[in-house]
Amino acid sequence: MKIATWNCGGALRKKVEILQTLNADVYIIQECERPGDSYSDSAYAEFCANSLWVGDLHYKGLGIFAKPGISLSRKDWSDHGLKHFLPARINDSFDLLAMWAHKANSPTFGYIGQLWKYLQFHIDKMENIILAGDLNSNVRWDKWDRWWNHSDVVRELDEANIVSLYHLTRKIDQGKEPEPTFFLQRNHDKSYHIDYVFASRRIAERLNKLDIGDKDLWLQHSDHLPLCVEID
Repeated sequence: MKIATWNCGGALRKKVEILQTLNADVYIIQECERPGDSYSDSAYAEFCANSLWVGDLHYKGLGIFAKPGISLSRKDWSDHGLKHFLPARINDSFDLLAMWAHKANSPTFGYIGQLWKYLQFHIDKMENIILAGDLNSNVRWDKWDRWWNHSDVVRELDEANIVSLYHLTRKIDQGKEPEPTFFLQRNHDKSYHIDYVFASRRIAERLNKLDIGDKDLWLQHSDHLPLCVEID
């Protein structure tokens, strides 16, 4: 199974063709419009036929899109007002948590803090799971007096036997990533690694391949690059 996560930068209906060149079985897309709204593009309607979505704005949310024939159902995990998390069951085989970390108007727990709080509610349920998406975070931005830094989230996931597939395959530490996934204002000199795929170790052991999209191609469509994993 191939899973791809990508912050499309909006207007996914205009980018379905390029997205499908990834040939993923499941797509996790940030900043996409809500399926079922009156968009005239029939290709987008077809792409959305097997999907889940969450968001505050109809034109900018978080979606999971699966190929026909893949069983996709939403899990009943409350988000407790945190933004944005979309838990699903895939083929009654494993769980998937799609993520798009927001500041969420929180004076304290913005971005990675949103995931930290989400884990406090649900990490005990996370077995045989993949977590993927745009976290807007990197260990480089840890703050010395904060207990929910990026490093703290990674450590808490590790204690639950959940690891970052990028760092596992590249054999590098968090914060040392040579391959960015985000280019601020599409500027090559302002590049950061802020998109991730984590997985339970039993899934990580079946990882075949991990790729990041080519920047010359994908920066024509968004300020993020897609991150793709293939798992037996």
